[in-house]
Amino acid sequence: MRLLLIISLAGLIGTCSPAAPILDQVLETGELRVVTRNSPTSYTISPDGPTGPEYDLVRAFAEELGVTLVIETVESVSEILPLLLSGQAHMAAAGLSITDTRREFLNFGHPYESVDVHLIYKLGTGRPRSIDDILDRSIEIVASSSHVEILQKIQQDYPDLTWTENADVEFADLLAKVAMGEVELTVADSPDFNIQRHFYPDLRIALDLNIEDQIAWAFPRRTADSLLARADEFVLSAGDSGMLSRVHDRYYGHTKKYDYVGTRNFIRHYESRLPRYRAMFEEAGAEWDVDWRLLAAIGYQESHWRAQAVSPTGVRGIMMLTEATADYLGIDNREDPWASILGGAQYFARQTERVADTVAEPDRTWMALAAYNVGFNHIKDARMIAESQGGDPDTWIDIRTALPLLAQRKWYTQVPYGYARGWEPVLYVNNIRAYYNILQWLTDQDGTASEEPRETQEGGEAT
Repeated sequence: MRLLLIISLAGLIGTCSPAAPILDQVLETGELRVVTRNSPTSYTISPDGPTGPEYDLVRAFAEELGVTLVIETVESVSEILPLLLSGQAHMAAAGLSITDTRREFLNFGHPYESVDVHLIYKLGTGRPRSIDDILDRSIEIVASSSHVEILQKIQQDYPDLTWTENADVEFADLLAKVAMGEVELTVADSPDFNIQRHFYPDLRIALDLNIEDQIAWAFPRRTADSLLARADEFVLSAGDSGMLSRVHDRYYGHTKKYDYVGTRNFIRHYESRLPRYRAMFEEAGAEWDVDWRLLAAIGYQESHWRAQAVSPTGVRGIMMLTEATADYLGIDNREDPWASILGGAQYFARQTERVADTVAEPDRTWMALAAYNVGFNHIKDARMIAESQGGDPDTWIDIRTALPLLAQRKWYTQVPYGYARGWEPVLYVNNIRAYYNILQWLTDQDGTASEEPRETQEGGEAT
């Protein structure tokens, strides 16, 4: 199989006439053509347009070059190399690991991320604790991925190790197959696993097959390295400026902390509790221009979707409104689910409006969520602290660092609104981001929308 690939790629190289340096081509045409994977760890199309960690970085690179970004998406890793070698794409920004085989055909830029490579199994099927334990179990991996080379190296010491390579799936697809019991084992990079385990809470890491696998942009070797050199300058600058950290936090910040029991309960409550209130969230979201799934995520974090919830401090209802907030919003009964959800939507929308115009999404949403929890004035204080420390008050990653300092006398005595349990809004936002992400996935999977009138969904509490 590898010999055939090399022969076919050599054919592609041999048919190509000498070309101008890629950077010259890019600047002359005014286009940077980039191939990437259609994957949550690379590039996806959201209701608000293109998104993804690779997209954010390569878009900023194209802007720095002063050219238009043209994205070519592929469904499998095996499609990337031919597009590069044929000249249809100038570079690949697809979460590619640097491997010996790929180096035969590609040049790699400066690594901008490192990932761990895990062997994944399903809870209850018996955890493999060594390579010997997987020799008689079915393993399926993505064809042409770096995981093939990892297993090939292991096979040198364990000749009986076998696996199946699938060119028609993405990493998320194989993780789903393991969760559904269709495959016993697969191999996944840590970002893919950290995202998918929130959707499939029975997935587990059996073994670490590689630690700190280097990820980088890739370029054809047949042309001069001028574009690669500019890309390296950009990546190094993005690391120094904090851009890489901000992009990583945007897409992976909520995936690090994982609660197995909490995730299973959330999925169970999605089926048992949310249907009673879903139309209310949808209607309130439409009225206040907020994604209803974000409102539902707030409601779950606040009350686990219980209309009669009451905290020890007296906040109550699905959206856990304080008495002062309810008075401000004109709500008489905080335990009325519709009133609480509509009030929560209105209150969140107003917090969003108060965030500085210089703050871009999604940081704007995360700051509004933090304000919903701790109060907007403490967000203003955190912005002051972030700026005083040389950070960027318009980024959530720096506000997230500054907020806990509001619990330290050294800091809260220097800001207008004083002490706050600043670690709480950080955890609050992190949890809501996780719930929101799961809700997006669940609603995409079921493909349904609530059409029942709001009045028919009120009633007793579901369990």
